[in-house]
Amino acid sequence: MSRLVQPLDRLLAEPLGDWQPIVAAWRASAVGARLVEAVDARVGVGAVVYPAQVLRALLLTPLAATRVVILGQDPYHGAGQAEGLAFSVPAGVPPPPSLRNIFRELRRDLGFEPPASGSLVPWAERGVLLLNTTLTVEEGRPASHAAFGWQSLADALLAALGADPQPKVFMLWGAHAQRCAPTITAAWAAGDGRACPHLLLQCNHPSPLSAMRPPRPFIGCGHFGLAARHLAAAGRGAMDWTL
Repeated sequence: MSRLVQPLDRLLAEPLGDWQPIVAAWRASAVGARLVEAVDARVGVGAVVYPAQVLRALLLTPLAATRVVILGQDPYHGAGQAEGLAFSVPAGVPPPPSLRNIFRELRRDLGFEPPASGSLVPWAERGVLLLNTTLTVEEGRPASHAAFGWQSLADALLAALGADPQPKVFMLWGAHAQRCAPTITAAWAAGDGRACPHLLLQCNHPSPLSAMRPPRPFIGCGHFGLAARHLAAAGRGAMDWTL
């Protein structure tokens, strides 16, 4: 079942490894308290809210293991599509248009054939944090929870990632993701003055509406190869983009 049925407060209290202090501090804030109340209220009146595993991205990709961050906006709002990972769908679910374009660019950039499954779980398990900046949505209502306060949690997570000295690649596709760039860079700038070890890659969103548009089309961006080369040069190992 892909819909949220457990109280959100219970999910937020589950062990999250090295993400736990960040999530706990956010949950204790006024914004966190209001969000939990708002989401649980919608579920309580019968709204179909996705996904069931709201914090799955954090569960699969610890902070210390994160090498690449791919930012999405909010979960898919169709039945059976959302699985708690940005852009990913469960095995057996046809890839939505944006995901098909991701596979198209992966093939153009690195020569990988489109996978049989649209699930990006293997990437998450190799250190690719697939983070939506809004973590819940109602069926058939895109961005329905965008004003609930999830962005404040995303900002806290991104600040922790930016401040962490282990080199990472942030893939910021589209205007929404690119608005998070200052959060990442400011977190590092608050440190000891060393050169930032992170690579921020920016282009259009992979949606068919923007993937081919200038000035920075997604198709042709080469981000997968650029990320792999940056991580290898920084000593963080080879990046395996196969699925």
